[in-house]
This record gives sequence, C-alpha cells and structure tokens, in this order.
Amino acid sequence: MNWDDMRVFLALARTGTLAAAARAAGQDATTVARRIQRLEAALATTLFEHGPAGQSLTEGGHRLLAHAEAMEAGARAVQQQAEEGAALGGTIRLSVSEGFGSGFIAPRLAGFAGRHPGVAVDLIASTGFLNPSRREADIAIMLARPRGGPLIAAKLTDYRLGVYAAREHLDRTGPVESVDALTRRRLVGYVPDLIYAPELRYLAEVDERLEAEIRSSSITAQARLIASGAGCGILPCFLGDTTPGLVRVLRREVSIERSFWLVVHRDMRRVARVEAFIAWLRDEVASAAALLAGRGGA
Repeated sequence: MNWDDMRVFLALARTGTLAAAARAAGQDATTVARRIQRLEAALATTLFEHGPAGQSLTEGGHRLLAHAEAMEAGARAVQQQAEEGAALGGTIRLSVSEGFGSGFIAPRLAGFAGRHPGVAVDLIASTGFLNPSRREADIAIMLARPRGGPLIAAKLTDYRLGVYAAREHLDRTGPVESVDALTRRRLVGYVPDLIYAPELRYLAEVDERLEAEIRSSSITAQARLIASGAGCGILPCFLGDTTPGLVRVLRREVSIERSFWLVVHRDMRRVARVEAFIAWLRDEVASAAALLAGRGGA
C-alpha cells in the first residue's frame, strides 16, 4: 500500500473537501481525487461519500482511519528518533496572531535560528489561525483555548492591553484624563465586521460609546496609525510600549487582560524540533514578563 496515498486519505478525512485536502497535502485536487480512487480500488471499498458539505467517511473509511493514524504515528516516531540522533532539522510552521508574531516573536526569532540552524521556521503571522487539528500548522499560538480535537493546549502567557496615543498628538490636542474624555477623541481600531475573534473586541469592553473612526484589520497598521497622530487606540502593551513615539494613557482606568494559548497536535508534541521551539519560546516569554504584563513604557 502506497504511504503517499494514505497521507492524502488522512488529509481528506481531516479537512472534508478535496480543495482543502489538496492544500494540506501540497497537491492539486485532481491528484487527490485520483489517489483516493486508487486507494478505494486497492481496498475494494468506498471510503468517502460526497455530500453538500463535502466528503464524509463511510464505515470502511472510519476503519481505515484508525490504521492510517497508527501508520502516521509510527512514521513520526521514526522521524523523531532520527532527529534525536543528529542535529535538529526540518521545518516548523508556526501560526500566530499578527501582533504577537510581528511585534514579539519576529524580533527575537534570530535567537532560535542561531541556536538551531538546521531548523527552518515558517512564521504565519496573520489575521486568523491555521488549524493544528488539520495539520495546517505544527504550533499555533491562539487567543483562546480550543474546545476539542486531537490537541494539547496550555497557556503560554497572559498579556495586557492599554490605550495609546502619540506624544505629539497629545501635545497638540491635550491630555486624555478619563474614559469619558476618550469618547470625544478620534479612535483607531479594528474593522468591526472583520474581527476574527471575540477577544479582539476591546472598545466596547471599555465603554459601549467608543467607536473607531479610522479602522484596519491589521493591529500593526493600527499601531502605525496611532504613532502618526491619527488618534488614540488600544494596543497590546508589548506592541505599544515598543513603538517609538507612543505614550500609554489612562493606565489606571483602562487595563485589559488577555491570554495566549500554545497549541500543538498531540502527535507533534514530542517531535524534537517542536519541543526545542516551545522551550525557547517559553524562555523568551519568561524574560519579557514585565513587557507582556504592561509594566514598562512611559
């Protein structure tokens, strides 16, 4: 039995559509369909049923899934032994929110690369997250703990957010001395209908009257807008306190806490390069505890 066909079968079983399986397997949808047909012919059984939502496993498909996952686990164990017996190598795909990816991990990633030069890192820092359950990422740093799936999740760190403005903006318009005063300021924030996680709905948490007038789906763009004097806005302290020209205002009145969750597929947790990256990241988070907790800055 061809292991590549089994890998494609696992991708389709986990994603449910030919297009998604093709992306996960790095092949086109036609090739995925042909490999599934070949596997069904070899086993003399139908593995998937086509429905409105995509492909769903038949009874025979469910039986094969257990065997395929066992084969996959065995292959990963062999790979791990090879990695442990030599210098670390391979690729880590990390899915992380844009702000934490660009504002915290990226400036520090050279340290990991210098320590493990044989490991390539794909830093996917964007709005939304790749799904470790579907093997879209090896590691995800998420805004909330996932509710299910074959995953191991643990809190990475709490972090704090506050209200920021450019120092020149405050010199020109005067200080912001209360939340009520903030309602009369021009605000920078997210595009409401493009907010991809409820944890990002900060403004209403501070005061239901607050609405952003200059909006972006990118937290990095928001930080630059605020730094340019476009208005006030809420930023993670690890981003606001490290952006030149920004001042945190209303420190006592506005202090929002959120958490980052470290998530890996249970089959990847003991892969040596993944363990090494997680250990490095936890060290970096520990050394930046004051920054993440919002105890720095002006």
